[in-house]
Amino acid sequence: MRIQRIETFTRDPLCIVKVTTDDGATGFGQTAPFHADITAMVLHKQIARHALGADATDIAGLAQRCIQAEYKFPWSYVCRATCGIETALWDLHGKVAGKPVCELLGGKPRAIPVYGSSMRRDIKPQDEAQRLARLRDQKGFRAFKVRVGKVCGHDEDQWPGRTEALIPAVRRAVGDDVRLLADGNSGYTPARAIEVGRLLEDHAFSHFEEPCPYWELEWTQQVAAALRMPVAGGEQDNDLAQWRRMIRMRAVDIVQPDVCYVGGLARAARVAEMAAAAGLPCVPHSANLSLVSVFTVHLLAAIPNAGPHMEFSIEPSPWAEGLYRPTLDARDGHVAPLDGPGWGVTLSDAWLAGADHVAAEAS
Repeated sequence: MRIQRIETFTRDPLCIVKVTTDDGATGFGQTAPFHADITAMVLHKQIARHALGADATDIAGLAQRCIQAEYKFPWSYVCRATCGIETALWDLHGKVAGKPVCELLGGKPRAIPVYGSSMRRDIKPQDEAQRLARLRDQKGFRAFKVRVGKVCGHDEDQWPGRTEALIPAVRRAVGDDVRLLADGNSGYTPARAIEVGRLLEDHAFSHFEEPCPYWELEWTQQVAAALRMPVAGGEQDNDLAQWRRMIRMRAVDIVQPDVCYVGGLARAARVAEMAAAAGLPCVPHSANLSLVSVFTVHLLAAIPNAGPHMEFSIEPSPWAEGLYRPTLDARDGHVAPLDGPGWGVTLSDAWLAGADHVAAEAS
């Protein structure tokens, strides 16, 4: 079975990828969202040439070869583009086998508990607290994540005093039996991160994500060593050697690979495997309701060290609406199992028809 045709369907910020083999089997995947037009260009100019004509059954090996072949252009866009082809191949093989992707990885479809992930820093603390309490009652969420500090903020807050007001306000609003997490988005130096972390601990938060600039592993390691609360990170990282270092030095207590950023499902599963060997849980980054959340449902249904909740955005994503069926929805704090063949979802013909289409064929 050889890869005969690779197609991209781009409606920024999304790029959907369709792979067809020489025996007519097809599957759909997705590159990482945002700047999808650039990712599609990278896919066709740099990645497709390594994949066309290749053995479609060696998914992990093909992804690694594509990334290594473009070693002069490391990581971000190359990995994002490779993910589009890689995830389409998983869908293809699941459909051929009549199995969901998680079963191809050795797992079983299951309902996945989710945490409601806030993406907002423009919201007043009391308004955020009330919003989360409503979603607890409406959707059954038993966990939430809020945003503290400022993105790459150099110890600044989004506005003065916001974080100190937000943390207790949210805890009071949702009650003691709801799990709370916080995301620093690379905002703090170690000293300030530890200070904020101790305030989070005082209000029984259970996870502090990316407290320091993610590239400063030693900084994050200092924070993880100083706090009782687990420190999470890794969503931006796509170099498996960097992941080995991060895990070995215990820079984080929870690993968070993003399937689309890291270069596909097999590479994300490899990160989870390395973490499992070190006794660390995996809570993948899945910050929007495009296909990355579908991929993450399957990953968590297959790995033995899945964390207690999956990230599930509570923000509207109009650019992902109508992309696939059945849609993911949080009910009673869970998303339903995806038990159909492949990814278990069907892409919208109308969405694809409205996208910019480019195709490449094996010679």
